[in-house]
Amino acid sequence: MADLAIDLGFLKLRNPVLTASGTFGYGLEFAPFMDLDKIGGIVVKGLYYGPREGNPPPRLVETTGGLINAIGLQGVGVEKFAADILPDLRKIDGAVFVNVCGASDDEYLKVIEFLDRQDGIDAYELNISCPNVKKNGLCPALDPDATYALVKQAKAGSRRPLIAKLSPNVTDIAEIARAAEEAGADGLSLVNTLLAMAVDAETRRPKLANVFGGLSGPAIKPVALRMTYQAASAVKIPVIGMGGIMSGVDAIEYLIVGARAVQVGTANFIDPGAAARIAGEMKDFCERKGIARIADVIGTLKKD
Repeated sequence: MADLAIDLGFLKLRNPVLTASGTFGYGLEFAPFMDLDKIGGIVVKGLYYGPREGNPPPRLVETTGGLINAIGLQGVGVEKFAADILPDLRKIDGAVFVNVCGASDDEYLKVIEFLDRQDGIDAYELNISCPNVKKNGLCPALDPDATYALVKQAKAGSRRPLIAKLSPNVTDIAEIARAAEEAGADGLSLVNTLLAMAVDAETRRPKLANVFGGLSGPAIKPVALRMTYQAASAVKIPVIGMGGIMSGVDAIEYLIVGARAVQVGTANFIDPGAAARIAGEMKDFCERKGIARIADVIGTLKKD
């Protein structure tokens, strides 16, 4: 029997499969469709301090091999999350990561300060990379100095491990990864969605009310896999890879290039049991290959 346990250094997971923020609600919504205890953990939908409506519709467009979203980080806010959702999340065996958002540096800190007083959270994922909130796609993760400043400030104000979520919309992902590491991040997750748009040729209008959105799904996997490799090669802290993971083999590829865990995102919309299925397929792969510990797969890319 293959051992799927993974040690991130700051947290141990029963297996490497997490759910990507924004694609799995707050986790509890998927309980009727899969056993939440069969995955490594849940990264809940992004939280600002107060409730947020997100962008106006239309805000989802299917593309060839992918999905463009401009949801705009709609959410219930930290107070409602702590009162109505977190008590039930505490009953899950897997890890609970909270995706932390902010319209300003002060709001990021305010969210962390509030959540630090709540039990049942294992780590924070600092969302500095969402491209679909502002129409031009700007976010702190596009610049190493802005990344360093925000991660350093957030880490100083947090009593829990902090994972910086990075953007693919940069020239040099390794530079951004190193900036987050130097600022004190305990880990990295990447990639967030690629800045994209879709046009209706009949009306000559954007298909999204926000004009721009974030592209996810199998179409971005080759880019995400490359950036995961570059980031993992540039830093010593653990990297969590994501982007177009639809199968256990997809997930294994991320481990081979250096990720210590993965996040499953767009696949959840197609198959609500995808994360548990992928964890099972990873185990099947290891047993078929005679691999006793999945941790032994990490960083084993052969380049010669």
